[in-house]
Amino acid sequence: KASFIARLGSGSAARSVFPYASVWGYGEDIPDSSDAFGIEVPKLHKDFKQYMDTILLVDPGEKTVSSSAGHALMHQHPFASQRFSQAVTNLEALTSTMKAGDLDTFVDVVELEALSLHAMMLTSNPYFILIKPNTLAIIEKIREFRVSQKVPICFTLDAGANVHLLYPLEFKAQVNTF
Repeated sequence: KASFIARLGSGSAARSVFPYASVWGYGEDIPDSSDAFGIEVPKLHKDFKQYMDTILLVDPGEKTVSSSAGHALMHQHPFASQRFSQAVTNLEALTSTMKAGDLDTFVDVVELEALSLHAMMLTSNPYFILIKPNTLAIIEKIREFRVSQKVPICFTLDAGANVHLLYPLEFKAQVNTF
């Protein structure tokens, strides 16, 4: 019920009432999932119960396009149906990887999802660009660090320029140094 009420404010709020990973949005293979409220990811692997999210503030200013305005542009977007289908597929892949503890697939899908969202913004009409040059530079550094240090760190992006670093707690010291 708390998630349903929070959803009236935003989708992010619908997911934020849970202590661990949660799902907001209907997924055919996700029991009890809904577009109206979030649920906890069922049978979450222990590695994902201590996952870290470090937010890098690239541009703390107000976005040039609000999330609501951005969402409205998606309804007329020529790639919308494919993107929505991809999002459902990615949601189901993420929940299964979080159950299995598959960090490599998690990293791949999280980054694909983040970049796909921004690709939609770049190809909307009118287009809008919320990522900044420093966002791209940070993404490249994260990828280099992951490969060179063999640390399962990944990035995701909010609907703006800021970067979220996602990684298991056991790598916190290495990531903080990075």
